[in-house]
Amino acid sequence: MNKLSVTIITKNEEKNIKRCLKSVKWADEIIVVDSGSKDNTVKVCHDFGCRVIETDWRGFGKTKKYAVEQAKYDWIFSIDADEVVTDNLKNKIISILEDPAKKGYKIKRSSFYLGKKIKHCGWNRDYPLRLFNRQYGNFNEKIVHESVEINGDVGRIESELLHYTYPTIESHIERLARYSVLSAKQKYKKGKKVTITGAMTRGVIKFVKMYFFQLGFLDGKYGFLLSLNSSYGVFIKYLKLWEMNQK
Repeated sequence: MNKLSVTIITKNEEKNIKRCLKSVKWADEIIVVDSGSKDNTVKVCHDFGCRVIETDWRGFGKTKKYAVEQAKYDWIFSIDADEVVTDNLKNKIISILEDPAKKGYKIKRSSFYLGKKIKHCGWNRDYPLRLFNRQYGNFNEKIVHESVEINGDVGRIESELLHYTYPTIESHIERLARYSVLSAKQKYKKGKKVTITGAMTRGVIKFVKMYFFQLGFLDGKYGFLLSLNSSYGVFIKYLKLWEMNQK
């Protein structure tokens, strides 16, 4: 059977990392690339027997790519600190590694918002590519919204990867503020421009899409809050892009 390297990037993930590491302790190695944690993240990872590499922050894409490059084995499973591998997913991955039919695999990810599992809002169609042979691909170098690019056939795994994102409203707003800057910079470098009206319109469209067309209203108050805050994030992202162009 092919051996598996699990890669994780961290910064101040003490609240999440233990749960994540417990779910992947069956892997042949776990590599953690930490970028300046001030809490007990690094200690927890060492206690789990992980190989911990401390380095400067390079942006999401470059940091995850760097983590993959440090692995001993070609088959990589990239997981975020706030994610958990279910037993069904573990068994499926082990089965695939016995004789992989594809060069990479997208995995069904089910996400929780404020502790509630979200079944709509577009989150039900979330299949990130996380299991792959690095001989055929790796993460791109985007500073945010990074993804794995594979030169070869890609399969799909229906066993769930659980994503415990945004346990509080504050955590969502904080990440929106951080990601909006990164996304705006990425668009600015590509020469993108927008008006204030355009930023507002994009925010409204985001809410309508998530809450109505993607049936977010079926997730009740959680679907409403997720759609509302996500639309705010889009508005802020484009408003910051507008500000960058003014300067």
